Amino acid sequence: MFMSRFNVDPDIDSSISNSNEYTSYQHCPTKVPLNGMQYTDVDAESQNFLSDHQLGKKKYEAEYSPGSASFGMSVFNLGNAIMGSGILGLSYAMANTGIAMFVILLVAVAIFSLYSVHLLLKTANEGGSLVYEQLGYKAFGIPGKLAASCSITMQNFGAMASYLYIVKYELPIVIKAFLDSNDNSWYTNGDYLVLIVTMAIILPLSLLRNLGYLGYTSGFSLLCMVFFLIVVIYKKFQIPCPLPENFINITVNVSQPQVNTTDEECCKPKYFVFNSQTVYAVPILTFAFVCHPAILPMYEELKDRSRRKMQNVANVSFLGMFVMYLLAALFGYLTFNEAVEPELLHTYSKVYNFDVVLLIVRFAVLTAVTLTVPVVLFPIRTSVNQLLGASKDFSWPRHICITVALLVCVNILVIFVPTIRDIFGFIGASAAAMLIFILPSAFYIKLVKKESMKSVQKIGATLFLIVGFMVMICSMALIIADWIHNAASSGEHADGH
Repeated sequence: MFMSRFNVDPDIDSSISNSNEYTSYQHCPTKVPLNGMQYTDVDAESQNFLSDHQLGKKKYEAEYSPGSASFGMSVFNLGNAIMGSGILGLSYAMANTGIAMFVILLVAVAIFSLYSVHLLLKTANEGGSLVYEQLGYKAFGIPGKLAASCSITMQNFGAMASYLYIVKYELPIVIKAFLDSNDNSWYTNGDYLVLIVTMAIILPLSLLRNLGYLGYTSGFSLLCMVFFLIVVIYKKFQIPCPLPENFINITVNVSQPQVNTTDEECCKPKYFVFNSQTVYAVPILTFAFVCHPAILPMYEELKDRSRRKMQNVANVSFLGMFVMYLLAALFGYLTFNEAVEPELLHTYSKVYNFDVVLLIVRFAVLTAVTLTVPVVLFPIRTSVNQLLGASKDFSWPRHICITVALLVCVNILVIFVPTIRDIFGFIGASAAAMLIFILPSAFYIKLVKKESMKSVQKIGATLFLIVGFMVMICSMALIIADWIHNAASSGEHADGH
């Protein structure tokens, strides 16, 4: 297992669970990768996403609250928290790093993420809190609490935007398949469809005061991505490279293939690649592995909990997701090589105008992401409500205004930002880097008092913190440089015409 080298004590940490001080796992703000964390029937405004509860209790004063989730269920729930839309961008990352470099980066990010889990669990034991924001408050006061809350909110906002990008990319293809037409009318325009889906489905669901009935989307979303992975592997052996001109007619009885790769050189996989798009690889991977806000509440729900048991839960979940990510990236890349797009599922539209299996995958993924957006919006709205200093009394006007404002912002982002790659890159380089690298190591250094700064553990956490800042600063700088270069190139191209 990845974490066998880490110093994880088998002590029982049940004393840090407090039913009065900590929110339950269902109420935790998470990345919600194609999954929906189940929320109980509690008013949005009454959930303490930025809790004002008293923070001064000692561990040993906390009231014991036994968990009920089994090891297997915890593995499944954490797998849901990890798995997200990021899987759709991994083939693009592999195409721009090469197979060998991608595997090295994937292993590194997985190990770093697990080390981050180790730091979080140990910090929670020493700091006496099972809430990410509360650890930030205990470590650095209000600035620490705001840093944690803003990072989680940014991550959820990026996840919500990525889901609407999937609607923008995939729904037009589904509609064209049902209508058996390539007509570029308004009802096949992705921008219009995002607005229609938002107003007709997402907004009404988001206005509900609780989302308990959407809890089943969690398992459904994970099943959708497993099905997607199976189809990606299957299609690798069905789509030849290079594509013969009559391939489309032979296999699916449609005409005019959009891709006709005849260059044998393009079909040879590359093991090391460096180009202008390579800078997006690490942010895409960090975006795909973020689940850390869900770790502590899941730890609280774990039956017979101990840090070693929760670490083993994380080991198994991360290993499973590691295998899925590697397979999806590898077979997607080997199918399309350099032609793969930032959103893998959309790349198949270059080959197939209509395919029943892919149509089922698209429809399932669209259903999952549409139902997941309100679940992701739920903790963001609660956070905004608390940041505005609103009272705990429920107010429909405030509830509606915050919901509409958030959906307007995310729709503007999806319509005007050119590609989902930019969302993966920016959120992965900022919020994901904060949640994986910077905040857990900073909390550990500040709150774990029994270890000196010269100890191996503190030195390791300090180096991890430095690596986090380097990843964030370098990735953001290179991504912004790429944006500036692309904008300049677009301007020159426009002037040339």
